[in-house]
Amino acid sequence: MALKATIFKAQLQVADMDRDYYAEHALTVARHPSETDERMMVRLLVFALHAHERLQLGKGLSDPDEPDLWRKDLTGQIEQWIELGQPDEKAVIRACGRAGEVFVYGYQRAVEPWWQLAEPKLARARNLQVRRIIVGGEVALAALAQRTMQLHCTIQDGQLWLGDGERTAAVELQTLR
Repeated sequence: MALKATIFKAQLQVADMDRDYYAEHALTVARHPSETDERMMVRLLVFALHAHERLQLGKGLSDPDEPDLWRKDLTGQIEQWIELGQPDEKAVIRACGRAGEVFVYGYQRAVEPWWQLAEPKLARARNLQVRRIIVGGEVALAALAQRTMQLHCTIQDGQLWLGDGERTAAVELQTLR
């Protein structure tokens, strides 16, 4: 018998001063049995970075043909395709052909070796951006994970803070491409 996803509910308040975007999003996150709390929280963090009324959490680990997050226009065309971790280069190239913009966010130590191998293969992808997430301070993202969450994310001058009212994780982005 297959294990089922664990459902998390998040109220995410986003104050993105860099984009002048301020909104609250009620999200239902299905965490795949093999997904860690850290990866799930990275999905929420990246959601806040790209927050938009049409941005959706994808099936991610449950469906290899669907991204972790994506945004479609009103006609169903994919505007943004967002992957986490170290995806297969062929899948990234395929996504670049399907979407207007493709983003890859790496968040563990394995990002740099993956990028060194993947960069030459992805050199022709003009609509691709690759970023590394660096969590600083004492509060790790996984520490913020709860079955029901009230989160706030502040983004200013490329710096991010994700917190739950008691604890806050400081996050920095490093652009690799």
